[in-house]
Amino acid sequence: MLVKLLSDDGELRFAELKRRARGISQKMLAQTLRELERDGLVDRRVEATVPPRVHYSLTPLGRSLEAALVTLRAWAERHMPVISDARRAFDRRA
Repeated sequence: MLVKLLSDDGELRFAELKRRARGISQKMLAQTLRELERDGLVDRRVEATVPPRVHYSLTPLGRSLEAALVTLRAWAERHMPVISDARRAFDRRA
């Protein structure tokens, strides 16, 4: 989730995050964003419209994770073939 926010310089509305986070339910996305807000990683801004427009952005603390997440993503991409092989081997045994 944080990576989706990091890919944008400004705020993202909930609906846009939902579109970008394929495969996640609306409930799970809302819970995740609430936890990130609670942890001080995300700011939430609500526009008093009908229906309300909810915007999310990273706090300075959230932005400080960018380098670590880039490193983690590079590791995952580099090791994905090995992980895929391990999954296939596991599934054959199951």
